[in-house]
Amino acid sequence: MTEAEIRQLVLGIIADIVPDQDLSQIRDDEPLRDQLGLDSMDFLDIVMELRRRYRMQIPEEDYPRLATVAGTIEYLKPRLAQLAPG
Repeated sequence: MTEAEIRQLVLGIIADIVPDQDLSQIRDDEPLRDQLGLDSMDFLDIVMELRRRYRMQIPEEDYPRLATVAGTIEYLKPRLAQLAPG
């Protein structure tokens, strides 16, 4: 899965969790909580949805790595590669 594809899946999950947010101006290197006004439950919902959709474990100590889109892409890229057939 490419970084662009991972970015789209992350933004899709965010759109599902906070559907009223405009994601067109999201900056990949800035914290999502600051940009979108997410509370801790919104953030946790995003993490839980990643876990559910891709059947992966995300330990709580890794949550800070998911604070930005860029960090989430970096975190997910090797994990999603393991899930790909082949």
